[in-house]
Amino acid sequence: MAAPADIWVYLSETPLFWLTMTLIAYGIGHWCFERSGASPIVNPVAIAAALLIALLLVTGTDYQTYFDGAQFVHFMLGPATVALALPLIRNLPRVRAALIPMLAALIAGSVTAVGSAVAVAYAIGVGPVTLLSLAPKSVTSPIAMGIAEAIGGLPSLTASMVVVTGIVGAVCVTPLLNGLGLRDWRARGFAVGIAAHGLGTARAFQVNQIAGVFAAIAMGLNGMVTALLVPLLTLLLPG
Repeated sequence: MAAPADIWVYLSETPLFWLTMTLIAYGIGHWCFERSGASPIVNPVAIAAALLIALLLVTGTDYQTYFDGAQFVHFMLGPATVALALPLIRNLPRVRAALIPMLAALIAGSVTAVGSAVAVAYAIGVGPVTLLSLAPKSVTSPIAMGIAEAIGGLPSLTASMVVVTGIVGAVCVTPLLNGLGLRDWRARGFAVGIAAHGLGTARAFQVNQIAGVFAAIAMGLNGMVTALLVPLLTLLLPG
């Protein structure tokens, strides 16, 4: 009989193994989320990420081996983002009615998301490459990684910061906006779409359909604006 170590070596090198582990980890996270009564604090993505990180550390598996198996999930980010156009079409009249406020909020939100991250990091002495990696943190992963690579940042660091930003946004958005007394679902959704991209948008859809629609619009538009804004920002950075 094969030793357990030999079985593990075989399974860990099988592409479908890490894809399966990813789906199981998310399933556990989603189960915890539902058992908590859909509490924003019990974020299924955060739970899944923690479980996978623990598994990789315990087994001594490097990230590239994991990604080779789980990259199908990464590939699906693109089609999932495009699919958000469906609820947009269904709610087009609402979108048209709020077009001018949306454009103003988009510019303010995009500039704040990029500028605040870079300014804080620069103030504490972060190096130029890390600054460039942080700049696109508030847009969805495929766009953020492409921007980071194009301007000389580290796509892997950018991807990590995108996930952290999305999780923090998804966890904080509901209690924060409730505390601020913001009741307009359009404004709530648009705010979280700009600040927390796909994870924030998913959370918005869980709370309210209209909020989800406006979050999806904000996520898409913010990706476009950030792709134009960040390269201009690099001209202002030292070195």
